[in-house]
Amino acid sequence: MTEHKPTLADPLEPEQIEAWLREHPEFFENHPDLLAELSLPHESGSAISLVERQVAILRERNIDMRHRLSKLLDNARDNDKLFDKTKRLVLNLLEGQDMGDIIDALHYSFDKDFSIHFTSVILFGNLEKVPSSQARVVSIAEAREHLGALLKNSRAVCGTLGSKELEFVFGNHASEIGSVAVVPLVHGSAFGLLAIGNRDPQYYRSSMGTLFLGYIAEVLNRLLPKYLPR
Repeated sequence: MTEHKPTLADPLEPEQIEAWLREHPEFFENHPDLLAELSLPHESGSAISLVERQVAILRERNIDMRHRLSKLLDNARDNDKLFDKTKRLVLNLLEGQDMGDIIDALHYSFDKDFSIHFTSVILFGNLEKVPSSQARVVSIAEAREHLGALLKNSRAVCGTLGSKELEFVFGNHASEIGSVAVVPLVHGSAFGLLAIGNRDPQYYRSSMGTLFLGYIAEVLNRLLPKYLPR
């Protein structure tokens, strides 16, 4: 039988740890954060000493603060990614040579960068030719008939729509959509609607923020009207 040679994967015996610490008494001075993880009960029977209780509270607060810091860092990273995607989208919208370019860039970014399940752009008026295969043109009367409640203000809203509204906005995809976020496109008066949909009924909730969608709508409000009939 061959003799087993210890490796780093082998667990250490308590005696080995004790011996190592005796040889390196400065270890905890160089690693003070480890002290917060140690449990050092006082020999006071079943009672917990005041010092021990204070240490336990500090340890709990330390863990809580670490979790909060980790969450803040995660949110910061997510916000950085969102900012980069949004900047890239806005630059692509500004570089569009006509309405078709702008709408195509919007759909591409929403689909590829933001992984939005469904995007719909509806324009109101009497355009002779649809500017993009990904946009739809309807008369103002038709828009008011089907979307009257959504056009009463210029704010973005999230939640669910009725079956007739979903069918009007998303066409053949209406049955796949669980929740939506919509915002009217306004330049003096409403000239269109931007809507995004998700298969999850809880994804776009009435309580969630609409800052991103409202911001993109503001950009479109300044770019698209110059291509519309006066």
